[in-house]
Parts: sequence; C-alpha cells; structure tokens
Amino acid sequence: MDGIASVGGVRNLTAASMETKNMTIQPVSKSEYTTANREWLASLHGTDSVDTITLDLNLFCEGTHYVCGDGCDPYGRVLSGVPVGRVAESGLYGPYDPEAHCGRQILRGFVIAEAPFAPGQTRVPAALLWHGAVKASKVPGGIDVSQLVWHPRAAQIRFV
Repeated sequence: MDGIASVGGVRNLTAASMETKNMTIQPVSKSEYTTANREWLASLHGTDSVDTITLDLNLFCEGTHYVCGDGCDPYGRVLSGVPVGRVAESGLYGPYDPEAHCGRQILRGFVIAEAPFAPGQTRVPAALLWHGAVKASKVPGGIDVSQLVWHPRAAQIRFV
C-alpha cells in the first residue's frame, strides 16, 4: 500500500502514488474583469442610492438589451443603461416601452450595472438608477424623451 493513505477508512492517493501512475495535478485559476459601458450616464448623481429590482428576461431582446455568453463563458449579461418599466401584474421589470399597456409605459429608471445571468435563467436581479442624469443619445436600444409621460412613480431623470 505504498503511496496510498487511509483516512477514516477512505483510501486517498498521495503524491508518491500519483507519480507512479503518471498523473499530475496542476490547479488552474482564471479571473476576468469587465467594466460596464456607462457612456449613457451623464453624472454620478443618484448612483449612490439605487434600488434592487428583478428583471423578466423573457421581455428583453438579445443584442439590444442583453448579450448571451459563448462556449468559453456561458453567462450572459443585461447591458448597463437599459431603460426599464415595471410590469403591474408580476412586479417584475422589463424594457421601457411607451406603447405598452402593462406598466412598462412608465419609465422607472435604468439598469445601472451589467446584470449577469446563467443559461436558462429568466429572472435576473439588477440595480435600478431611478434618479440622476442620463445622455439620451447613448442609451442602449435608444429612448425617445419626447414620448415620456409624467407619472408619480416615474423615474426622476434629467436628460442631456
């Protein structure tokens, strides 16, 4: 039993036995840092006081509001700056749509940071910028500020 250690009745291979079997163990670690594109953000005002929301990914469009992962990184992400409204029936958030009749016609704010999600996930936690300053021309998917309607629950955003 040279090279095999027994702990609590369980046999484990030791380094000596692994060498005799032509096995090597080499731990691998990978870190990746990404920075969200926040060109849409006109100032830092309001970024220190965001709300936590849940997005209904079924309502969003791939390529416009989110990107999917690939074979190397299976996780997708909802883009920073996507304008959202709250669906009255579910309480979840979807992309702002002035033509909607479900509650999303009221702009509640913008997804402030990219929100990652796993394959098959349909509910995505995110942070909501509900007051501050935004560059309308840089919003992912675009936003027509002339279609915004005042509402007591609407976001308090100054567009530049």
